Amino acid sequence: MLFNYKMLVFVEIISYICSGNCANQQLNTFNIMDINSRFSQAAVIAAGIAFLGMCINDGIDDFVNKDRVVTVKGLAEKEVEADKVTWPIPTKELGNDLPELYQRINGTTAKVKAFLKSHGIKDEEISVNAPVVIDLNADQYNNNVRAFRYNITSIITVTSHNVKLVRSIMARQGELLKQGVAVVDGGWDNRTTYEYVSFQKMKPKMMQEAIKNAEITANQFAENSSSKLNKITKADQGQFSIEDRDQNTPYIKKVRVVTTVTYSLKD
Repeated sequence: MLFNYKMLVFVEIISYICSGNCANQQLNTFNIMDINSRFSQAAVIAAGIAFLGMCINDGIDDFVNKDRVVTVKGLAEKEVEADKVTWPIPTKELGNDLPELYQRINGTTAKVKAFLKSHGIKDEEISVNAPVVIDLNADQYNNNVRAFRYNITSIITVTSHNVKLVRSIMARQGELLKQGVAVVDGGWDNRTTYEYVSFQKMKPKMMQEAIKNAEITANQFAENSSSKLNKITKADQGQFSIEDRDQNTPYIKKVRVVTTVTYSLKD
């Protein structure tokens, strides 16, 4: 790009000289060109030739060094505590009388909500899903005799940014057993999940750290090849991932970013 620009300047100089020559030829029909003017034009031509030499030299250097690059990856990692938790609390009731089962479900829901609020959970952090009713006799592929016809599942969900408080309440949910409330296993669909939603705030700092680590690696490569880093020719914004640190502590997250940077090299 620089070479093309310099060539354009040189062409403009030559065009200027030529236009001056044409004008002088018209004047020569009336008088002789001044000797000083000839020396001036000669000096301009000499300067143009020298400038062209510089352009050619820079172009050759650019051509020779265009493939002298190094591509490296930069990694940044950070462990953080989750700042949002979603805790589903499923309960079940079995029976043959639907109206009675609904009354029992409503009573259970009231006990669970009272338990949560007594330990600091706010009303806006509690949501109650509509009960799900399964008619066991409707299963035409199962001929086994069942003691109960209906299976009703109710799920109360706690969604909060106070992760530590919710975790402390989870450890005390055995208190519900004293009230006759059994919290059942909700399976994979109703598992407790932890999230880190403040990720955007730390994203710029982690990108900066990843690029810095990439530069350290590139400098080491340049040193080993008796070169020096020049400038960044290509870079991507990096791929971020947020994962559980391990299976036993899902409330601790590992934030990771990998960025790829290409540097040009110089002697």
